[in-house]
Amino acid sequence: MNYENLLISIEEKIATVTINRPTKLNALNKATISDLGKAIKLLGKNDDVRVIIITGSGEKAFVAGADISEFANYTIVEGAQLAAEGQEKLFDFIENLKKPVIAAVNGFALGGGLELSMACHFRVASENAKMGLPEVSLGLIPGYGGTQRLPQLVGKGRAMEMIMTAAMISAEEAKQYGLVNHVVPQAELLDFTTGIAQKIIKNAPFAITKAIKAINANYKDGKDGFDTEIKSFGKCFGTQDFKEGTTAFLEKRKAEFTGK
Repeated sequence: MNYENLLISIEEKIATVTINRPTKLNALNKATISDLGKAIKLLGKNDDVRVIIITGSGEKAFVAGADISEFANYTIVEGAQLAAEGQEKLFDFIENLKKPVIAAVNGFALGGGLELSMACHFRVASENAKMGLPEVSLGLIPGYGGTQRLPQLVGKGRAMEMIMTAAMISAEEAKQYGLVNHVVPQAELLDFTTGIAQKIIKNAPFAITKAIKAINANYKDGKDGFDTEIKSFGKCFGTQDFKEGTTAFLEKRKAEFTGK
């Protein structure tokens, strides 16, 4: 499929999704959120894709926020609906996808942009990246999961400060906070992130899916993460990948996983 504001490439089982609205600093409008949701859903079902990388076009911005012009005149009901639909169609969907999704943050990641990166399973940032949730400076709060995911990643105190001050932090500060895993020069960002994806691909796809599910369960109300881990651990024993992995280990060779 072709998308107005997305560029998608697939190479060696790695899909790279580039948000392509450079004149708007890749801001998330409703159409782009909808297209991202559709694209990630299709890639999630594509057997030729094992890892998804999300990044932004250009050298300035990953995603510089939501498109404020779209909702400046919204009512209370419309505002709540905007947040609910966005979380369901894209942000929560990415977080719970069965395949790993990595954010390659290549510049400004503000508001909805930071929320998008936090919905991904982890983040790599370029040295010029700046991150923040400036919604309170507009009379709003984060609406795409920012008040929930930021404290999970950086702790309650730091999240409170970042959200209440609406301040931006540097890539290095984000790394110190645990918000991003790595900081690299911008020219190396996609190659570095692809290198991590290639390491993931060497491992058993079913096991990775179950690991994502078990880790996420720890952060969901009403879910027992330990119980999810036990059941997921058990299900791995019924896969061909488990038999291949253990056999390869005992035979002192590299495993070749099929995802079955």
